[in-house]
Amino acid sequence: MSGYIKRTIEEQLIKLSKGFPVVMITGSRQVGKTTLLNNLQKKEENKINYISLDNLLVRALAVEDPEMFLDRYKAPLIIDEFQYAPNLLSYIKIIVDKKRQEHLENNKVQATGLYYLTGSQVFHTMKDISESLAGRVGILELYPLSNREIENKKEEIFLPEYKKLEKKERVNKTDINKLYKKILKGSYPELYSNLNIDSKDFFETYIKTYIERDIRELINVKDEIKFLKFIESIAVRTGQELNINDISNSVEINNMTAQNWLSILVSTGLVYLLQPYSNNNVARIVKRPKIYFMDTGLACYLAGYMDSITLEKSAFNGPILETYVVTEIIKSFTNQGLDSRKYLYYYRDNNGKEIDLLIIYNNTVYPLEIKKSYNPKKQAVKNFDILEKFQMNVGEGGVICLSKEIFPIDRKNHIIPIELI
Repeated sequence: MSGYIKRTIEEQLIKLSKGFPVVMITGSRQVGKTTLLNNLQKKEENKINYISLDNLLVRALAVEDPEMFLDRYKAPLIIDEFQYAPNLLSYIKIIVDKKRQEHLENNKVQATGLYYLTGSQVFHTMKDISESLAGRVGILELYPLSNREIENKKEEIFLPEYKKLEKKERVNKTDINKLYKKILKGSYPELYSNLNIDSKDFFETYIKTYIERDIRELINVKDEIKFLKFIESIAVRTGQELNINDISNSVEINNMTAQNWLSILVSTGLVYLLQPYSNNNVARIVKRPKIYFMDTGLACYLAGYMDSITLEKSAFNGPILETYVVTEIIKSFTNQGLDSRKYLYYYRDNNGKEIDLLIIYNNTVYPLEIKKSYNPKKQAVKNFDILEKFQMNVGEGGVICLSKEIFPIDRKNHIIPIELI
C-alpha cells in the first residue's frame, strides 16, 4: 500500500468546515492531520492557504506580530502546529466576527471554513480554544489509522447488533499469527504509505521527536530519561487499571509527577483513559480508569517486543489484544466526529465482577468481552446480568474473539469475529 489513505473522518471535516468558521484537528504526531487537510485543499474549489508554525521564522512573526501574520497569510488558512502561537486566538476571533457580520449583510461573503488549526500539543491550547472561540469552532480528534481505513473498508460506529453485524463488510480474514503481526506493526499512516520504512526505526525516531518537540517544554530536561521510563511503564500496563502508586514506584517519581506526566500522555493523544461506568443505581464500583495506548505498535515497541511470535506467546498477548480491539472501537466513534468518552466505559465492582467494555448509545447499554479464543464459552458473559441494576435498556452484546463466524451464545449475546470491528 502506498500514497494517500482515505480517512473516514473526511466527511466530518467537510461538514464542520461548512458549519463553522474555525475547525480544530487534534491528535498526536504522525497521525495524518496535515495530510488530511492537504487532501481537503485539493477537493475545495476555493484555494486554502497553508502555513506551519514548525518554521521558526513564521512562528516568531505569529507570536510577535499576530495582526501582521494574519494579514500576510489570508483566510481560508491552515495553521499547522497551532499550539506554538495560541496568542493568535483573540485575533482570529476578531476576523471571524467581522466576517460573520459581513455575511449577514452580504451572503456572498464566506463566513465558514476560514481557519483550520492542527495541534499535537493539546495540553495548553484546547481550553483556550474552547473558551475563546465558543460557538465558532468545530473540534475533531484524529488517531492513527483504523484497520478499516487501512483496508479501505466502510467504517461506522461499532455496535454489537446481530442484524448490523450480519450485513457488515468484514476486514480481511486473518489467522492468529497475522493478527499479532498487525498488532505489532501498529497503525501510523507512514508505516503504510511508505513501504521502505522499518517499524522499529519509525518508533525510535517517533519517541525521540515526541520528547524533543512536544515534551521538552512541559518537563525539566533532567527528567527526560525518567519520562521515557515512565512511557515504557505505561506501555507495559496497557489494558490494565491505572495504579498510579505502582507506576510511580517503578519509575522512582512521586505521585504528583506521575499524574502530571500521565496528563501529558493523554492530552497529546498517545494514551486513552477508559472510565468506569457508574450511576446512582450501581454501588461498590471500582473508580480507577483503565489505560490504553492508542497505537499497539508503539506500545509493543516500548514494552520491548520485536517479533509477533514472541508477542503472541507472552503474558502481554491478552492485554495487547484487548488494547487493539478497544482502540479500534474508540476510532469507530471519533472518526464519526463523536466524543468516545461519552459512549465507552468499562465495569468492575468491588466483588471482582468485570465487563471489558460497555457501549452506551441511544440510552441503551451494549456489553462486550474480549477473548483470545476461537470458541469462548457461555461463562464469558456471566457478568452481563449485572446490567439489570443500571435501569437502562440492555441491548445485544457478545464476545469479540478469534472465531470466524457469528454464533449465538444466548438470546441476546453472540460470539463476534474480530474481523467485524
